[in-house]
Amino acid sequence: MRELIHGLDSMTREVVVVGSGPGGLAAAMLLAKAGMRVRVLERQGFIGGRTSSIDRDGFRFDRGPTFFLYPRILSEIFASCGYQLMDEVPMKRLDPQYRLVFGDSGRLDCTPDVARMEAEINRLAPGDGAGFSRFLAENRRKLDSFQPILEAPFYRRRDLLRGEVLRSASKLKPWRSLHSEVGQYFRDPRMKLAFTFQGKYLGMSPFQCPSLFSILAFLEYEHGVWHPYGGCGRVSERMAEIIGELGGEIHLGEPVEGLEFAGRRVVGVRTNRRSYSCDSLVINADFAQAMTELVPNNMRRRWSDGQLAKKKYSCSTFMLYLGIEGELPELAHHTIYLADDYRQNLADIESLHRLSDDPSIYVQNPSVTDKSLAPDGMSSIYVLTPVSQMHENVDWSTEAGPFRERVLDRLEKLGIANIRARIRTEVVTTPADWQNEHHIYRGATFNLAHNLGQMLYWRPHNRFEELDGVYLVGGGTHPGSGLPTIYSSARIAVQSLLEDAGARSIPMPTLEPVVPMLTPALLTGAE
Repeated sequence: MRELIHGLDSMTREVVVVGSGPGGLAAAMLLAKAGMRVRVLERQGFIGGRTSSIDRDGFRFDRGPTFFLYPRILSEIFASCGYQLMDEVPMKRLDPQYRLVFGDSGRLDCTPDVARMEAEINRLAPGDGAGFSRFLAENRRKLDSFQPILEAPFYRRRDLLRGEVLRSASKLKPWRSLHSEVGQYFRDPRMKLAFTFQGKYLGMSPFQCPSLFSILAFLEYEHGVWHPYGGCGRVSERMAEIIGELGGEIHLGEPVEGLEFAGRRVVGVRTNRRSYSCDSLVINADFAQAMTELVPNNMRRRWSDGQLAKKKYSCSTFMLYLGIEGELPELAHHTIYLADDYRQNLADIESLHRLSDDPSIYVQNPSVTDKSLAPDGMSSIYVLTPVSQMHENVDWSTEAGPFRERVLDRLEKLGIANIRARIRTEVVTTPADWQNEHHIYRGATFNLAHNLGQMLYWRPHNRFEELDGVYLVGGGTHPGSGLPTIYSSARIAVQSLLEDAGARSIPMPTLEPVVPMLTPALLTGAE
């Protein structure tokens, strides 16, 4: 999609956006630029939803996403609104982009420099280095094929028969999992994990995730893992500021309690403070939770409470945000520890719904790159552990404490010595917190799963099919979870909304991927 609709042919229309997550913010920017009267209603007292910041005792943590992948889409949204993303929120491309620790079987410092990465692979898995270039070449073709599909709407079954979809069908390989796909390039089990663990960005096991998503690892190596100075939450904050500069409004601490209908059309929104009329509604809240809370069940057919309960959902996450005394220069900016028995860890999460004795964990130590995130001489540490979505097998009121101890033990083994005595501030978030405090259905932090039966046409549509005048953005709608696709959902929804409003269109800026190759300035942070 290469057009942004702009300039209304009739009087200015009123649009309410429910939620200030990344999709809602992107939609509000575009709508405000197009001349709509935009009002964003946010239940929490802060901007950004899961892509927000936690500020505590001088430490700053990203609440959810901790890096930017493939910034092209957001860069185009900024440019269409008259701004340059990298000027508004400076970012650094990381090298190494992350460190992988394979249980007790070695580690891999992953770099986008092809020659160095091949050497690093061969150091740990002799002979597998040659597969890296083949992996990049094939996934470069795959992304070229699928990019138009992931940036266009799927409202009718016949959209599945569009030329670009049919031409890409041979690359989809629905019979093959992500893990099997990567096995075409690497023999060593550790290397297969190195290029498939990214399925966890979607909350899915690489043994079940569709082979299409090998493009996730490719995007990291080809287009970079980027750290925004001030954290990912700073991107959300700047987007909110731009909405204000474009004439939009954002109301914090104002949860939506109900919708007002004229037949099947939403004509108003009721909050804890007042009611707002609207010509169109954009829902950025967690899809399944928003449906069950805001839309009467008898008004939903395809997405009734019963149907939602039958859908497959992602895993959840157990989070520790730790302000640590002392700097940690030996700990990488991003470290992923993959459990010795990774398959068992995944089974514990997805089918057995129990807590693993040896869980995989992800650790961010952004203070090695960005000194603004912690007081002098200290470090902000973010720890994410994939766990089961909410299930009766795990009672977080009793399990949170013991599981925290298990995670802290692992952090000490990863190099944070004497960690318990060094904690100066701490925030814990469990799946129960994601569900109850953040209103995420079943605490499934990555929304609806991305199996083939819940993608494209079979995912909730950006122009919502159940109600009139309602549009969906975020990870629970097409094209799916992850910041690039969430921003893409906003662009698709806005185009549909403004087309329905009878607006005229102007070209949208088409940008090359942001700095596809490394430069010395990027690696050093120099100007």
